[in-house]
Amino acid sequence: MYSNKKIFPGRLCLIACSVFILSEATAQVPKRPIRPIGQGQGGIPNLSQNPNSQSANKDTIAFEHRDDAKDSITIFYTEFDSVSNHFVDISIDDFNKNFSLPAGFYSIGGNGNAAFPILFEPNTKPGWDPGFHAYDVYRFTQQNTRFFQTTKPFTQINFYQSSNTEQVIRLLHTQNIKPNWNAGFEYRMISNPGVFQNQNVKHNNYRFFSSYVGRRKRYALQFYILGNKIISGENGGITDLSLLTNPVFKRRTSIPVMLGNNTSAPPAFFVSKIAAGNRYSDVNFYLSHRYDLGKKDSIMINDSTKEYLFYPKLRFQHTFQYIKTTNTFQDGMPNFQTAQTDSVYFAEFYNLNINPTASDLTFSDQWHVISNDFSIRQFPETKNQLQYLEAGIRLENLQGSFTRVYIPTSILIVNPLPPLVNNYFNSVLHGTYKNKTRNQKWDMVLSGELYAAGMDAGNYKAFASIQRMINQKWGLVRLFGENISRTPSFVFQSPSSFNLDSSSLNKKENITILGVMANNSRFQLMARNISIANYAYLTNYFDKEQYSGFINLTQGTLDTKNKLSKFFTLYSNFILQLTAGKNPIHVPLFYTRQRIAFEGNFFKNLNLSTGLDIIYNSPYKADNYSPVLGRFFPQDSVTISNRPMVSYYFDFRIKKFSAFIKLENLNTANFTQGFEFTKNSFYAPNYPAPGLLFRFGIRWNMVN
Repeated sequence: MYSNKKIFPGRLCLIACSVFILSEATAQVPKRPIRPIGQGQGGIPNLSQNPNSQSANKDTIAFEHRDDAKDSITIFYTEFDSVSNHFVDISIDDFNKNFSLPAGFYSIGGNGNAAFPILFEPNTKPGWDPGFHAYDVYRFTQQNTRFFQTTKPFTQINFYQSSNTEQVIRLLHTQNIKPNWNAGFEYRMISNPGVFQNQNVKHNNYRFFSSYVGRRKRYALQFYILGNKIISGENGGITDLSLLTNPVFKRRTSIPVMLGNNTSAPPAFFVSKIAAGNRYSDVNFYLSHRYDLGKKDSIMINDSTKEYLFYPKLRFQHTFQYIKTTNTFQDGMPNFQTAQTDSVYFAEFYNLNINPTASDLTFSDQWHVISNDFSIRQFPETKNQLQYLEAGIRLENLQGSFTRVYIPTSILIVNPLPPLVNNYFNSVLHGTYKNKTRNQKWDMVLSGELYAAGMDAGNYKAFASIQRMINQKWGLVRLFGENISRTPSFVFQSPSSFNLDSSSLNKKENITILGVMANNSRFQLMARNISIANYAYLTNYFDKEQYSGFINLTQGTLDTKNKLSKFFTLYSNFILQLTAGKNPIHVPLFYTRQRIAFEGNFFKNLNLSTGLDIIYNSPYKADNYSPVLGRFFPQDSVTISNRPMVSYYFDFRIKKFSAFIKLENLNTANFTQGFEFTKNSFYAPNYPAPGLLFRFGIRWNMVN
């Protein structure tokens, strides 16, 4: 693919100078050497983690000053609904671990556009679900929220830029206000003007978090408020694939597209205007607090300091949560020429006859959700908090507002109808049993939730897992299984403004997952089987259906790290997916990612990792994409077959400063008309991926 921005020598000099200046700046920081804790293997998304989850990466470090205890620093965090400690990751072996679009995800355009995981993941959430997931990978969520503990304030700054002026900024700051009270915030901005017309994106994510434990350990509180604002242009794909090899269209923004034609965003960081596209936003307020009854104790640190200990026997917990989410598709139709083009598109693919002179086309679903959860947890063993039995009830109140505005061709003036507003509720019973033995060999979890009454009555989720440390060869082995019965997402229900007919999908989806995982120093292995009944999906851009048959999908993944020599390492990731018979789930049979790295520690403070990153998947009928509904849907007419994706990377770390350089999509080189990068890959029909991209990024960890 041809890149609109050339990498001029002056820009390269500026980048080199920036790296030198920042490196020198970090050298002036008082010495607090960093100590590696473990070696990781990188690779595919962890099945048990959200794609944005920080602990999915195994390369971790802890910050510690080696001189004396007075200036020492300890930084660790726990993930949401977990008690396991994790250390901050500053490894440099994989650029994608810190990037907003992780490895194992394909985007239909660039960073920030609609994306999907190559490893198929069913929707296992029972109960309320709006149904818009094409941009989930770019969100801050409850699952990837982290609660920190640190003895000194800690700040992390990430900045990435590419040759097409795409920019990403991510900030993290956390500190303990008191030894038992931590607070912090995270912020991320993704700005990408897009390589093709009307693919510009502007995403903003923020999160404030805090955790508190009472001095006597009886009372504890966790709080966060997070928000996401997702803005992405939707161009419907290019109109003619032959234009990619036409020398007249070397400038990719000149290629006509289906939606928002003849519009493109200027290369400015703060521009968020889109001609036609999706605007998703959500705000999530969460407050959970608890009070424990049990056995108190204490130890004397010195003559004047006493450390209180507490062993809970009975815990009372209340959780309050408020969620506001808005999912909107809007076509502003800014000029007559674009309006004519877009009206033809909506007539052909969505059966909507819209007046070409209309000034607005809008579909919008908005939700307000308030939930209160009350639970009791009992600890059978006094000094083992990892063994407990919990039971609770959650009450949810939901209000949906559904708006659709468009002007049919037969009507010149229309007064839009007021939004349809519906109120719903859910009553949910839930319980958990967890036991981690004192010898740390066995760990068992049983959990379940049942929607006893309300909008989603009859939905349930049951989960069970058992794991054990076998030996050094096999490491940790885990067996797991779950069964879910869920109402199809609300976008498939008749009140939704995105439902273009009056019908609803009423049969509950039933999903069963059985699998095994093994994790050790040599490899990570996973095998699982997914069975789905009454699978809900789109048959085209807007028609919906539930598959009458039974879908069976078998998956296997393998991650390995192989030391080839003193300085050369091969990181290998494999995915194998098999489906039985013809069904609406289309996945590639085989996927692999191979990273050949030259890496090591040089000149005492220089940590270096450089090499080739190669990704390939077997040909398959990749899903098409519906811009209005923001969903991927199966198609049987186009087989996607790409060259292996090849990138070169050069990553290094000097003390707490890291820099990343990457040349992406070297595989798009085309020699038919000279030397150009115009042999574009495709990840959905009519959606070419970018050509050659030069990326540069820095990450700076600062301890105050």
